[in-house]
Amino acid sequence: MNRLAGVTSPYLLQHADNPVDWWPWGPEAFEEAKRRDVPVLLSVGYAACHWCHVMAHESFEDADLAAYLNERFVAVKVDREERPDVDAVYMEAVQAATGQGGWPMTVFLTPGKEPFYFGTYFPPQPRHGMPGFRQVLEGVDAAWRERRDEVAEVAGRIRAELAERAGVYAGAGGVPAPGEGEVREALVGLSRSFDPVRGGYGGAPKFPPSMVLEFLLRHHARTGSQAALEQVVRTAEAMARGGIYDQLGGGFARYSVDDAWVVPHFEKMLYDNALLCRVYLHLWRTTGDGLARRVALQTADFMVGELGTEQGGFASALDADSVAERTGKSEEGAYYVWTPAELAAVLGEEGGAAAAELFGVTAEGTFEHGASVLQLPAGELDERVRAALLAARAERPAPARDDKVVAAWNGLAIAALAECGALLDRPDLVAAAERAADLLLAVHLEPEGRLLRTSRDGRAGANAGVLEDYADVAEGFLALYAVTGEASWLELAGGLLDVVLLKFTDEKSGSLYDTADDAEELIRRPQDPTDNATPSGWSAAAQALLSYAAYTGSELHRTAAERALGVVGALAGRAPRFIGWGLAAAEALLDGPREVAVVGPAEDPRTAALHRTALLGTAPGAVVARGEAGAAEVALLADRPLLGGAPAAYVCRHFACEAPTADPAELAAKVGARQE
Repeated sequence: MNRLAGVTSPYLLQHADNPVDWWPWGPEAFEEAKRRDVPVLLSVGYAACHWCHVMAHESFEDADLAAYLNERFVAVKVDREERPDVDAVYMEAVQAATGQGGWPMTVFLTPGKEPFYFGTYFPPQPRHGMPGFRQVLEGVDAAWRERRDEVAEVAGRIRAELAERAGVYAGAGGVPAPGEGEVREALVGLSRSFDPVRGGYGGAPKFPPSMVLEFLLRHHARTGSQAALEQVVRTAEAMARGGIYDQLGGGFARYSVDDAWVVPHFEKMLYDNALLCRVYLHLWRTTGDGLARRVALQTADFMVGELGTEQGGFASALDADSVAERTGKSEEGAYYVWTPAELAAVLGEEGGAAAAELFGVTAEGTFEHGASVLQLPAGELDERVRAALLAARAERPAPARDDKVVAAWNGLAIAALAECGALLDRPDLVAAAERAADLLLAVHLEPEGRLLRTSRDGRAGANAGVLEDYADVAEGFLALYAVTGEASWLELAGGLLDVVLLKFTDEKSGSLYDTADDAEELIRRPQDPTDNATPSGWSAAAQALLSYAAYTGSELHRTAAERALGVVGALAGRAPRFIGWGLAAAEALLDGPREVAVVGPAEDPRTAALHRTALLGTAPGAVVARGEAGAAEVALLADRPLLGGAPAAYVCRHFACEAPTADPAELAAKVGARQE
């Protein structure tokens, strides 16, 4: 047992019994390296990472290799999901040095945390042009002992390059927020890379473009652009009918290895499913499409049923690998794939043949060993068939679950479940969102208002929250306020956003950093406005600040949002696929956003009808407040009387309101809601 015993990260705990003498990231590890005058091996991964598992089995469980490693290095293991700041800084170094990156990330550092040799996965023996890991260790050890001046030169050069990059976004807050021209440029850029046949953008591998789809839905709502809507519809249907979507259990895999969404990389992440649940819900809200509604609900049920924790939060991921019954070995995708014979064993010969045709399961297979990933190219699945296959699949060894709770991703899930439950008449989903929010308050939120990033089994980890944690949790709390009318959620969101303004914002430029100004000092302070698998903390904060300003009338928060969105205009034409959440926030800014105040007794069905209509509105980033007439605790509700004694809705921009209405149909026209 090494020094990883007792940590909260499931990924680190997977390595606690390695013969490698792993240290968690911390000053003690670097002090030990300095004392021994040896380099640090930094290995970064995450629990659902397939190649992380491969390298662990091949190299880190090898006793001879571990003995060599322990003698000549201090080995540090990092869960990138717990320490996204460490991951971001050293991944930038890897990409700067090699032109590529990925996980596991393997970096060698000086005791001063300066990187000087870089890589990702290394095989145990040389193959396919890659050196073996033992060779790498021997080469780095020799360089450290015999050519220390060269090591120092490389480390200094990389550090200088990272410092030079650090100023790229520093002045972005001085750029005006994007206008119509920048938004049009983004749409043109997206149209150029859009795949009109298979949906999505670019070629293989294909990732779900969640943030871009949200932007396009908002752009369509504001401008009526059919081109924007068509990209969403085509992509959403292709993914929902492809192998990237679990046709039996619901939920999306991380990405597709091909350009047609057929074969996924099978890990299922909370953040993907939270974002996509919301996208499909918003698509249904826009078009009334039944497939979008089904996928939104199934994805919500997947999150609650398979990622929900005993404490009320949501686990991070399901692994890609599980034990295959055919071989008794751990294989990627084994839990999810089927052969014609396996279908027939569950459904009978005739039923199995029909299911094989429906799901695209062939004798040759679309995956490995003659197995196929289930797709649904057309039509709908008979619920009895789905239930029978799902029950049979449940008998297979299941993928492992990374059950740590990440604040940011739970914030995304809270927003999705709250909206999904309210719009699709599923109060149990709203309740699930509230339970997750309560867990964040009880375990992650410290008395002084600071967030901790992770917890496991109700025990908080030691890592401070980063910008995305504050922004995404605030987004979740704002969604809960819109749905429930409980003013405490709005107040809590405001407290988190105050920390964003105080600790993460450059006062001079308005740009945002990924870590607080009092966080651990790394070789540079990470700062990145571009989306990755999740919305960037920068863009997420801009959206949350804008929404909070719309509720409260706070010019401080609105100005901060506008300053933060300046970088979106700078990137919209050059990299629209990687600034989707910022573009979605820009659409809200261009539209106002609209502010909807619904006043009336909570128990009055007329109040409920107006509130539901307001939530069904597609106006970009519109905020919805519901409460008693003249409720003083929320600025948007203040001085809003009933209309002739009846519940009323006020639609405003910058607190300047149109005439109130008591008619849901009239309200629907004001907020772009589809008539049900």
